[in-house]
Amino acid sequence: MHDDLIARAQTWLAEDPDPDTRAELSKLIEAGDLTELADRFSGTLQFGTAGLRGELGAGPNRMNRSVVIRAAAGLAAHLKATGHTDGLVVIGYDARHKSADFARDTAAVMTGAGLKAAVLPRPLPTPVLAFAIRHLGAVAGVEVTASHNPPRDNGYKVYLGDGSQIVPPADAQIAAQIQAIASLHDVPRPETGWQTLDDAVLDAYLARTDAVLAPTSPRTARTVYTAMHGVGKATLLAAFARAGFPEPALVTEQADPDPDFPTVAFPNPEEPGAMDLAFAKARETSPDLIIANDPDADRCAVAVKQGADWRMLRGDEVGALLAAHLVARGAQGTFAESIVSSSLLGRIAEKANLPYEETLTGFKWIARVDGLRYGYEEALGYCVDPEGVRDKDGITAALLITELASTLKEENRTLLDLLDDLAVEHGLHATDQLSVRVQDLTIIARAMERLRENPPTTLAGLRVTQAEDLTRGTDKLPPTDGLRYTLEGARVIVRPSGTEPKLKCYLEAVIPVKTHKDLPEAHATANEILAALKRDLSTAAGI
Repeated sequence: MHDDLIARAQTWLAEDPDPDTRAELSKLIEAGDLTELADRFSGTLQFGTAGLRGELGAGPNRMNRSVVIRAAAGLAAHLKATGHTDGLVVIGYDARHKSADFARDTAAVMTGAGLKAAVLPRPLPTPVLAFAIRHLGAVAGVEVTASHNPPRDNGYKVYLGDGSQIVPPADAQIAAQIQAIASLHDVPRPETGWQTLDDAVLDAYLARTDAVLAPTSPRTARTVYTAMHGVGKATLLAAFARAGFPEPALVTEQADPDPDFPTVAFPNPEEPGAMDLAFAKARETSPDLIIANDPDADRCAVAVKQGADWRMLRGDEVGALLAAHLVARGAQGTFAESIVSSSLLGRIAEKANLPYEETLTGFKWIARVDGLRYGYEEALGYCVDPEGVRDKDGITAALLITELASTLKEENRTLLDLLDDLAVEHGLHATDQLSVRVQDLTIIARAMERLRENPPTTLAGLRVTQAEDLTRGTDKLPPTDGLRYTLEGARVIVRPSGTEPKLKCYLEAVIPVKTHKDLPEAHATANEILAALKRDLSTAAGI
């Protein structure tokens, strides 16, 4: 075992093109650090529908140039096998450690494989890459990003020519092509031959952002904005300036790209503490709302003043507000969301006589809905311009929510007032999440197994009227690893996260509301139900 491990590490080292990871791996081999070597060589980062995502470092079980070159070669082989022998692959990247290197390696591999490659001019938001694929007529796109993961991670997200992320079976087909690469020496990587794009693509994206707003809408809402140390600032400020909104007040400590994310434990607006600096800025400047992007700016978080202080709106609340705004503006087409998002969207669409679809989790599914006009997911992802960007887009979502806040401001109302109106019209749809981060992935597998073997019959004192194991699929959904419980007045979905070592449980309580006067009591009841659901589900899953 010992000799085999060292031999595998030495073979990998001989091919590694990156002096940083070579030095790191040489040290481990010299020190005979078998525990660390076993972790790095115990498996390979698996290429799936989220592409690749993992910790940076040397070895097949980490994100590094060797792993990325193999992934790029696998994608190139897949494109050629599916008839795209000389198509264009467009490549974008964020400002994380090694992102620019991974983008350049990808361009070299595509060029070496006889495809055309074009790289965005600098670190830009993921939606700009998703836009560029359709705009340039590319056969595929790659975004190098780990989104809102910790600083030590990076990732590799693959889109096909329709501008949406890969879904099965393409992921397995690409993974098989990656497996087939015997040695990196077999992968041609010329020094030149690809194109570095200028700002024309970004300008075309910004020109489209205007289209999400109504031509004569008010543009008066004042915002505080944080880029969360990511790449969103310049693009968002340009979009806001074009639209004629007041210039956002910046959270300066988080405004510029910094791959170490020094002010946050996790650069995700949903994580505790991530919005503290934005709240402090809002207390100083009294804006109408706070806007935050995650580091690659495909997500948008919104916070509003409630009473004396500020609070983050849930993704489901923003999802419903944007839907109501689009309905009020006469939007036509299908409204779609993932199964883990609030059922309120279905009520809004039904009342407006609009088609409605529910999909599996992830924009790779939402983006594929026929006739899509608007799609959202509770994890702060919103697609408000599907013709331009067939993915979540934190820039256009920020424009649209600021337009809505401006419209309400003219009526002396706020986003919270509109949420109250929606609760009275459709019932209060209160959502929460129980999320358990683990070091040991077997904990997640055991929890899922336990729930499958002993499905709960009641949760929070409510009878489970239907228990579905989603691995079997449903008449509308392909199979996925998840469990869905329908209760009298509530709903629970349990699934392992696709991108992080987390078990996620999505909870919703629906309380009928007769008048605005009944709202405080409805909120109190919903909070009690959600707390009891968390407690009972934890017990049932053994977490």
